Amino acid sequence: MGSVHGQRPLNTSMLLRTVMLYMIMTVCAVAFHDNTFAVFDLKEQLQMLYINMWELLYQLEYVEPHQRAVVYEEIAHIRSEIVRVITELLAQDQTQHP
Repeated sequence: MGSVHGQRPLNTSMLLRTVMLYMIMTVCAVAFHDNTFAVFDLKEQLQMLYINMWELLYQLEYVEPHQRAVVYEEIAHIRSEIVRVITELLAQDQTQHP
């Protein structure tokens, strides 16, 4: 009996891995900006500042009257930090997209 050499089935998992790899590389190449990490870091800071602001606003519900001034000062500080971060984000965007 002679051996019958049939076609090997297509290895679809290898094909899918290759296509996925090319897609990821393309996305990384297109999405990569000089300031991408800086923007990500600023957005993360902004989220933390918003969380801190909500916590301070919640503290106003139960804080003692003599401690209210301290909470007001912290709220003012967080508010100025939020404005600073937003200003930096807008500057980064203008540099990336003139």
